[in-house]
Amino acid sequence: MDATNPLATTAPPLAASRVRPGRRIADRVLILASTLATLLGIVVLGSILLMLIVEGVKGFTPALFTAPTPGPGSEGGGIANAILGSLVMTFIGIVIATPIGLMAGTFLAEYGRTSKIADVIRFLNDVLLSAPSILIGLFVYTLMVRPMGTYSGWAGAVALAIIATPVIVRTTEDMLRLVPGPMREAGAALGAPRSLVICAITWRAASAGVVTGIILALARIAGETAPLLFTALNNNSWFNANLLGGVPNLPVMIYQFALSPYPNWQSLAWAGALLITVTILALSVVARLVIKDQRAR
Repeated sequence: MDATNPLATTAPPLAASRVRPGRRIADRVLILASTLATLLGIVVLGSILLMLIVEGVKGFTPALFTAPTPGPGSEGGGIANAILGSLVMTFIGIVIATPIGLMAGTFLAEYGRTSKIADVIRFLNDVLLSAPSILIGLFVYTLMVRPMGTYSGWAGAVALAIIATPVIVRTTEDMLRLVPGPMREAGAALGAPRSLVICAITWRAASAGVVTGIILALARIAGETAPLLFTALNNNSWFNANLLGGVPNLPVMIYQFALSPYPNWQSLAWAGALLITVTILALSVVARLVIKDQRAR
């Protein structure tokens, strides 16, 4: 209190001064630990990417995209057959997964928001979403490979579809739930049946998010190795149109070539790994651009 002015009062202390010293120390320690952990993660990931770029660029030649994989101890060659096999199985897998995931996500968001069966489906979808891919490969091996008596690209595509489906289901449900309710009510007020409201209004409003989910599912299955080891396996030649027998693919090729003692195979493995990484990065960038465009609207 000021002696010359009895009504005057001193200014209240700052909020920071009321914080106990122990809490300030704990706050600084946590900030320091978080910063160090972030730097450690950046260094590790940066080292992996740098090694992948340095080693992978060495294997990039014109023959990489035109020649099939060479035999053991052979020089030259490429990974054209593995690239084509991966594209075919990934395309078939995403074609199978997209309608199933879209319709299941629509049911959960539009018809079964509070039903018990929807809760069960959500629980099973979450379990499938976090299930190890090798278990899915074993499941498809028992379901298709053993009865057919041979490895096949069809089995590999089914395994990839099972992995992609829960991603599409979750994304579709989340995107449809973001569509405002008054949009549905406006369609119903015009006398449109619920199915038409979903197809013409709800799906259209959430189309960018749904497409993003499909792209993310595509990126998810593009580099899967474990399920293909039990379903499609691999070979060093061009595959048959019926997709029966071992089908060449990039993930298994990288796994086998990286463990081989042949320098040429190891170089092709690095190039294939870099190619998959760039592809997944491109798909992720496209997904982010789609999300950004949706937010801008």
